[in-house]
Amino acid sequence: MAFIQPNLFVLSGGSIHVTYTTTGFDGKPHFTYTSWFVTHTFSGTQIKTEPSVLGTLVSVTILQTVDAGSTTFTVLIPRINLNQGEALAITTEGITTHHRFSIFPPAMHGQLDTYSVVTLTGTAQHVVF
Repeated sequence: MAFIQPNLFVLSGGSIHVTYTTTGFDGKPHFTYTSWFVTHTFSGTQIKTEPSVLGTLVSVTILQTVDAGSTTFTVLIPRINLNQGEALAITTEGITTHHRFSIFPPAMHGQLDTYSVVTLTGTAQHVVF
C-alpha cells in the first residue's frame, strides 16, 4: 500500500490557530493565522517554505513596519505518511519571531531576533480540492 502526503493542516495551541494548505482550488498554498488580536490570510508567494532536517518550515509575516522591524510566524511541518482518507493527529511547534530594526544604526546593536515558541496540536490530512 502506498502512502500519501497530507496537504491540509489544522493546528492550534495557546491563543494561536493555523490552517495551512499546500495547494488550494487555485493551485496556490493558503495559510490562515488567528490569535486573540488578529486574523491574517495569506496565499501564494506570501507564504515561504523551506525544507530542513527538522521538517518543512512554513513562514508568514504577520506584522511589518517601515522603521521598527517585523514579526513572522513559522510552523514546523513534520514529515508524515498517511493512508487514503486518514486524518492523523499531530503535534508540532509554532515560532513567533520578532525581528528588531531601526533606522538609527547604533540601535541595531545586540540580539536582533527574539523567539516565542508554542506547541501546536491538530490534524494532517489529504483532501481533494
